[in-house]
Amino acid sequence: MNYTEKARLVIELEIEELGRLGERIGESFGRAIETLMDCLTAKRKIVVCGVGKSGNIGRKLVATLNSTGATSVNLNAQDALHGDLGVLDEGDVVVLLSYSGETQELLELLPHLRRIDARLIAITGNTESALAKNSDVVLDVRVEREACPLNLAPTSSTTAMLVLCDALAMVLLEARGFDTDDFAKFHPSGSLGRALLTKVSDVMRHGDALALVTPKTTIHEALQKMTKARSGAAVVVQSDGKLAGVFTHGDFVRAFQKDANIADRPVVDYMTAKPISISADKLATEVLALLEHHRVDDLVVLNDQGEPVGMVDTQDLTRVKWV
Repeated sequence: MNYTEKARLVIELEIEELGRLGERIGESFGRAIETLMDCLTAKRKIVVCGVGKSGNIGRKLVATLNSTGATSVNLNAQDALHGDLGVLDEGDVVVLLSYSGETQELLELLPHLRRIDARLIAITGNTESALAKNSDVVLDVRVEREACPLNLAPTSSTTAMLVLCDALAMVLLEARGFDTDDFAKFHPSGSLGRALLTKVSDVMRHGDALALVTPKTTIHEALQKMTKARSGAAVVVQSDGKLAGVFTHGDFVRAFQKDANIADRPVVDYMTAKPISISADKLATEVLALLEHHRVDDLVVLNDQGEPVGMVDTQDLTRVKWV
């Protein structure tokens, strides 16, 4: 047996089924998103319920929704009939996952869910099933065959269900206008949380580590300030406190190679006017994109009034844990 080829075949079969799933996405998917949007806008919650492997996928959907700010809970189908239905409130949306659409535990729940006037979204591979016929919105995840060589073990079908759930969560995220700042609120720990919560003001050089000069400051004085601040650049500030430019060690070297007698010349003659800058309240992750795009080593940090308050040096970023 060629194990590598067998593995590729499994992957290819599942990819083919995902292609068919994508082709079937249509009006019902849009209605599902609108139903979920209405639920969240009304400050209600999404309740997800499935059994077996569908239940596992349901728990993944709940985790994804909660991590993106869409309040959701997992409901155990068996426990629901023994008191856990109390988690449901009028106006909640219940997402029911069952490939066959005939899962007995879910069918037993239907009358009780209808009694509390919950909106029902069925994710199933059988659009003619009892579950589908008793739901408000039906999302079709049927597959032509499983990736299992016996065509028995849920493989292609569970992948299709998982991917459709991801599509629901991601389209819902975008429809709600959920952004990186929102995402950071729900991921405060770990490298991802640090990256999303860290602001430019948290990583910039400031105070004694920031070399500030005026346009009339001499090259000699500017170099002294840069040395004291242990910085490779000095920020040039106008009399009104606004940014005039930046004078870097590279600017000095290039000027010195042309004329060694520049010590008493003003930095305005050699500075870079209108340097690349960034707002102090931006996410620190944006620094990397700017440095790479503009191919510079230093970024001037400005406050809301356009006044220089700091600088970010590429060397500083190696000490930041999220990089």
